[in-house]
Amino acid sequence: MLNSRIGILLRTSKYRREFIQKELGISANTLSNWCTGKTYPTIDKAFRLAELLEVKIEELYERDTEE
Repeated sequence: MLNSRIGILLRTSKYRREFIQKELGISANTLSNWCTGKTYPTIDKAFRLAELLEVKIEELYERDTEE
C-alpha cells in the first residue's frame, strides 16, 4: 500500500494549488484525491508533478510497511 505525500509536499511548495492544477490540466477535486490517496496520477502527470514540487517521483508516495 502507498501513502500519498503529495499534500505535505504541496504545503511546502513555492506554487499554489491553482497553478499546479492549471499546469497539469486537472480539477481541484482530482488534486485533492491524489493528496488523500483516493486516486493516483497517471505516470506522465506524476513526473510533471514531481518536477513542479522539485522532488524525485518516488518522493510523492511512501510505502506502508505494515502489510
